[in-house]
Amino acid sequence: MQNTSVQYSAVVEECRSLFIKKMSDYGSAWRILRLPSLTDQIFIKAQRIRQLQENTVRKVDEGEKAEFIGIINYSIMALIQLELGVVENPDLSTEQATKLYDQHIKVTKELMENKNHDYGEAWRDMRISSLTDLILQKLLRVKQIEDNQGKTIVSEGIDANYQDMINYAIFAMIHMG
Repeated sequence: MQNTSVQYSAVVEECRSLFIKKMSDYGSAWRILRLPSLTDQIFIKAQRIRQLQENTVRKVDEGEKAEFIGIINYSIMALIQLELGVVENPDLSTEQATKLYDQHIKVTKELMENKNHDYGEAWRDMRISSLTDLILQKLLRVKQIEDNQGKTIVSEGIDANYQDMINYAIFAMIHMG
């Protein structure tokens, strides 16, 4: 488990670094995105990963890793939007957004550590393609919850699904080395 924590943190640092660089380039323009828009962005990335896994010919020179990073960062953005709500104009500095990023990844990592303890690191025996399929399944669940105006009867909320997607994407990146 100690090794998982170190590997997890290394992946997060790579994703966080890109998030900060993009914040410097674009500001917090993503703050205007409604949750379904963020969900659809994540869906596009997960679908592309699945296509890359199934097709041998690639016409765009970006691999799975970049898409998993996108899933992680867009999911963090979605968690921030859930917390703060959508705005009409960008309103976060890079420092503010990074602080929120760190808070959400901390909670998400704690969730991973708790589940990892209970499941005995079962993810280590999973294929990257299975992790991709689980992300797609979570996305379909989120879309259904969004279509139900956020209401669930017995299921976890949207936030738990975004956290699971982050963790599955990080596990895939760990597998990829």
